[in-house]
Amino acid sequence: MKVLVLNSGSSSLKYQLFNMDDRSVLAKGLVERIGMKGAVLKHERHDGHTVKMAGEIFDHQNAIEYILAILVSENHGVIQDRNEIDAVGHRVVHGGEKYKDSALVTDDVIAQLEEYIDLAPLHNPNNLKGIYACKQLLEDVPNVAVFDTAFHAQMPDYAYLYGLPYVLYKRYAIRRYGFHGTSHYYVSRRARDLLGKKITDLKLITCHLGNGCSITAIDGGKSVDTSMGFTPVEGLLMGTRSGDVDPALVLHLISKEELTLSDMNTLLNKHSGLQGVSGVSSDMREIMEAVEDGNDRARVALDIFTYRLKKYIGAYTAVLGGLDALIFTGGIGENAPQVREKSVEGLGYLGVQIDAGKNREALGAEADVSAEDARVRTLVIPTNEELVIATDTEKIVQQEVPGENVAGE
Repeated sequence: MKVLVLNSGSSSLKYQLFNMDDRSVLAKGLVERIGMKGAVLKHERHDGHTVKMAGEIFDHQNAIEYILAILVSENHGVIQDRNEIDAVGHRVVHGGEKYKDSALVTDDVIAQLEEYIDLAPLHNPNNLKGIYACKQLLEDVPNVAVFDTAFHAQMPDYAYLYGLPYVLYKRYAIRRYGFHGTSHYYVSRRARDLLGKKITDLKLITCHLGNGCSITAIDGGKSVDTSMGFTPVEGLLMGTRSGDVDPALVLHLISKEELTLSDMNTLLNKHSGLQGVSGVSSDMREIMEAVEDGNDRARVALDIFTYRLKKYIGAYTAVLGGLDALIFTGGIGENAPQVREKSVEGLGYLGVQIDAGKNREALGAEADVSAEDARVRTLVIPTNEELVIATDTEKIVQQEVPGENVAGE
């Protein structure tokens, strides 16, 4: 089976074409600046052949037309005909409370996702654009929605409810949903394989650190708590998102700065986090370079980032009642040894100790950076959300009873 995986953003679309017989990636790429001048498609074949194509790409349907064309291209493609695509898996950020597993896309599912736009106004509309386009361009090909929220759907009520009047939860589904579910799922299962143990026997903390950041407590393979909440703003300090703030502070700033709700939303999502604190960048690489150059605001931003991460590691170890492994993933988690080192400094009493040499050498590849005598293993595991989407898509299209999927066993 060949599965096309799509991740549709507001002005970009990432894709990978999988051969599910051996889980290999036949081709992958990115369409950028959809609907803008200078739109471009970057395509890479499994043999390393790459091509970059500029064009007028007006919308997501147009972008997918470009993708399908290059996949069957005589010079750049990997398939003879688009009919070789057996299924399309779509990353969908929000599945609300209804979707605890991935789902075959039907008219009813689309209608439900349209209702959930209110829960994820920045993400679900763009995810739906990819679904609409594929239904037009690949009429007889099944589509599957794989949800960022699904892995967290089994959290206990005391972990997902806020201290607000309960009627607001019943009326508006106000609760912690959590995100990055496919990433947390994938790295937890890779940790199981690397440790050679059953997932049901493991207590894990997974740290997805990129432009968006979240941390999850996983007990016996199930997410029992996670740092992102009703929206992806809650939790850790991120590239441009604030993470945890006093909710009354939002009201105070609206009053003092005479901000609209839209202004406040933009401030929390686009102008805060590493960017807002440092005044330098939202990119951790540039933050660390600025720290080396003596920039004190960059130093503070880095300290806040690692301090909050350390707090959550401690809290989630308490939630789990112990810890077998701590896992770092995402662009920062996989490639920033200094962040990993500062985040676990002083956690020896919990059994978390890393080897400085191993940690420095672990860049973008799987590694065990634990000290030899550490009780808790500290692992670096590159994430593979696309493979999770492809695997779930294959299972659902084949109408098998799911074994492992993004909602857990």
